[in-house]
Amino acid sequence: MYIDFVPNRKSRPAILLRKAKRVDGKIVKTTLENLTDWPQEKISALQALLRGETLVPKDSIFAIEKTTPHGHVEAVLEMIRKLKLDSLISTTNCRHRDLVLAMLVQRLIHPCSKLATTRLWHSTTLAEMLSVGDADSEELYNALDWLLERQPEIQKKLAKRHLTEGALVLYDVSSSYYEGHTCPLIAYGHNRDGKEGMPIIVYGVMTDQEGRPVAVEVYPGNTGDPATVVPQVEKLRGRFGLSNLVLVGDRGMLTQTRIDTLREYPGIGWISALKSHHIRKLVEGGDLQLSLFDVRNLAEITSEDYPGERLIACMNPLLAEERRKKREDLLIATEKHLLKIQTEVKRRTKKPLTESEIGMKVGKVINRHKMGKHFTLTIAEGLFQWERNTASI
Repeated sequence: MYIDFVPNRKSRPAILLRKAKRVDGKIVKTTLENLTDWPQEKISALQALLRGETLVPKDSIFAIEKTTPHGHVEAVLEMIRKLKLDSLISTTNCRHRDLVLAMLVQRLIHPCSKLATTRLWHSTTLAEMLSVGDADSEELYNALDWLLERQPEIQKKLAKRHLTEGALVLYDVSSSYYEGHTCPLIAYGHNRDGKEGMPIIVYGVMTDQEGRPVAVEVYPGNTGDPATVVPQVEKLRGRFGLSNLVLVGDRGMLTQTRIDTLREYPGIGWISALKSHHIRKLVEGGDLQLSLFDVRNLAEITSEDYPGERLIACMNPLLAEERRKKREDLLIATEKHLLKIQTEVKRRTKKPLTESEIGMKVGKVINRHKMGKHFTLTIAEGLFQWERNTASI
């Protein structure tokens, strides 16, 4: 008795259980069962039985004592290979590159300190996969110093991959607060983390128009956003060799002073937004007529105050409705506080509140929600009245 694999030209081979015997000098085969639909492991087990082997349950022979997680490590490493990030860091396979890749993977699967990294990557197959199991925290910091030296070359490769002449370049600045005291870059500045009283580090990130990071630069914490623009332009032109591109930044980044500086660089364009007082000036001067938005939401205008520049005025009805609702909620919240004061003033008949006392109470609440400009107040001894300033609203 044996298992026979019969080729089939147009489909999978037929797998048959057969026996054979010799009749009148000829081999006669008899098919006992069609095993084509059987799973491979079942067929292999039957073959072993037919060979005379003894089958026993695997659990009676093998006992799993320990398993090391691997799937998530392999997934990240496979993506690194797919993105060619390893060759981007260094085309030469070396110890420093393996350490950097191991730190990168560990940062993604379980962010921690460098000391903890050297311990945690033994809880997965990461240390074994990249042969870094013997590394200590000091060696990791040395690898980061090596990576910092390679930063200009890595950014140049990224720029070659993602930026071209005439491309759109996005740039913005953020910050991170700092707990220690030894970093030479920490200083007090505009903290975007909401951590008051903490020194910060400022960093600017440059991306292509799809948002893929191309370069990052770190600045002292007291560096203003606009001061970082010119170095980025010089990087684009000098290091990356681009002479024709458009820089996109927010209104706090591309100030008029920086735009005037950008004019000195031929081939450099910019896209930004005007601040509210500039827009108000355009309206008051007649360059921007709000009646335009009665029939359209987008219009291009010109103004003598902005020679050679394109001004695109956009009316976003969804944003307008969102702001109207938010403003109304803040007005109601402010009125709630003012009503309490008004009730208290009316109740104090025997000893009326003075004008200054009422003023101090009102002053504490009127700008809590930055709605003070939208109210008209009347304050006198024993008298407090208020109403909404409809024109202002």
